[in-house]
Amino acid sequence: MESFLFLGMNVDMWIVLLTILVVFGLMLFTKLPGDYVFMGSMVVFAVTGVLPISEALCSFGSESVVMTGTLFVIIAGLVYSGVLQWIVKYCLGSPKTYKKALVRLMFPVAMMSSVLSNTTVVALFLKAVQMWAKRLNIAPSKLLIPLSYASGLGGILTLIGSPTNLVIAGFYADDTGKSLSLFTPTLVGLLCLAVGILSMLALNRLLPVRKSQEDALENVSDYTVELLVPTECPHVGKTVEEAGLYNVDGGHIIEIIRFDQEIISPVSKDEFIFGGDRLVFSGDVERILELKKTHQLVNATHHVFALNEMDGNRRLQMANVKFTSSLVGKKMKDTDFEENNDVVLVAVAREGERIQESPREVVLEKGDTLLLECSPSFLKRPENYASELQLFDSEKVPNIGSKTVLSAFIMLAMILLSSFNVLPLMSSCFLAAFAMIITHCCSIKQARDSIDWGILLIFAGSVCMGMAIEKVGLAELLADNLLSLAGNSPFWVLTCVCVCGVVLSEFVSNTAAAAILYPVAYQTALAMDVNPLTFCIGLLISVSLCFASPIGSPTHMLVYGPGGYRFSDFMRIGIIMNVIMLIATLVFTPMVFPFK
Repeated sequence: MESFLFLGMNVDMWIVLLTILVVFGLMLFTKLPGDYVFMGSMVVFAVTGVLPISEALCSFGSESVVMTGTLFVIIAGLVYSGVLQWIVKYCLGSPKTYKKALVRLMFPVAMMSSVLSNTTVVALFLKAVQMWAKRLNIAPSKLLIPLSYASGLGGILTLIGSPTNLVIAGFYADDTGKSLSLFTPTLVGLLCLAVGILSMLALNRLLPVRKSQEDALENVSDYTVELLVPTECPHVGKTVEEAGLYNVDGGHIIEIIRFDQEIISPVSKDEFIFGGDRLVFSGDVERILELKKTHQLVNATHHVFALNEMDGNRRLQMANVKFTSSLVGKKMKDTDFEENNDVVLVAVAREGERIQESPREVVLEKGDTLLLECSPSFLKRPENYASELQLFDSEKVPNIGSKTVLSAFIMLAMILLSSFNVLPLMSSCFLAAFAMIITHCCSIKQARDSIDWGILLIFAGSVCMGMAIEKVGLAELLADNLLSLAGNSPFWVLTCVCVCGVVLSEFVSNTAAAAILYPVAYQTALAMDVNPLTFCIGLLISVSLCFASPIGSPTHMLVYGPGGYRFSDFMRIGIIMNVIMLIATLVFTPMVFPFK
């Protein structure tokens, strides 16, 4: 069958190409998790015989996959010992102008992202930047997009700045037998970072001034109503449903505070009402207040449903609806999310404004900010909500002490050992992860919980896809077509590769874009007899330049809700940033890594 050709491609080539297109389609137009999609592509390659099962399974042992898992443990040590929080606290300072604030924010974020997960850095800076913006009297929306962009630019500074860098480095080492050093992309990355910061300073007028969704949900008493049940109320002794108080016009009951301060939340339909109870409703305040007339309730004398007065067993937590969440397009009342997770939806904000209707009646959209009342156990079970919501304003702020210094020293030792070739990067990462655990910078449980297995499966699947593209000869075929399109100019071929990298990474993960384009870039370099490292570094940078869409990077999704952004906000400034950074990549990469 392999000898059968259609449009110049054999059966195996068509299987690989169609699989890639299906992967793209599923990631673009469905809510399927990325790890499911990539594992599915691996199954297709193994079942159809495109790759022997042994080769497909080898992707799980790829150096880039193993090293990424090890880095999760190292990051856990830095987080739980307080290193990152210390950096956040002392880096920002008190700049006098907005432009100085941009520099004070973007440079340290980029430096931290060069050795840590971009998502971790943005998550740690997020709340600090929001408070910092208020202190400086700057709209958070003017700082949160630069925060996300800086983390992406920092990821190209070192080999461990992004897992995608490790994937590309692994491909390069397999093809050439030469391992890239930790700082191979650093010079080009620094030049691009400088251009990125200067561009943000020049384009800051394009950053929107939006009301933060967190601000929209800030005053709890503005959208919750407490009504007291008098002793002689005719509904005493009835269940909430019998009294007609479970779902009321314009809202719903979220909590009952008994006369002895017992708190009942969530409230079930068969919960009895007693004299002296405080009934807490959420929704349209004016319509809920009609209950005073219709149900003979009275105003509570003091509003107790507030952040600093809540029962220790319950708390308010804000979260953003992920773009891939199954909650999108649904009303909370039509799902079992609240029941399964012991939470209550209190309010919904969209584009910086709280929605003035019953929260459970709101059809949820991507990026909505939800105010949830939950138990501490909810926060300890991220596996239950991680695919649906992105929580922020975490309570996990460790004390800064001796472990802070120790974990910082371990991280520094790892960088020095690998950069001076005392130990290979993989070995130094293993040593650092082991040191974080035995010195109790993080516990074994924290280290285990820190590993994002979904990301590792995506990386393994992308490595397998790259192997399939190269093995069936699709890379060589695409390289030949790319050559004919760009002529014999290495610069124009590099331009084609980088443009493809930028465009693809806006729609699918940059790891997937790298896995698909690397074999093409490498085979093209060999065909033209030029330095493949030029194309390798160009691709490494270009797949990280995903600025024009909130779905281009997990860090964009982190800031989307808290910044009160609209989808178009990213496009307005992001498209220009993509063009500027693409030009910078095409100028600086051949300068540092010449074609010949």
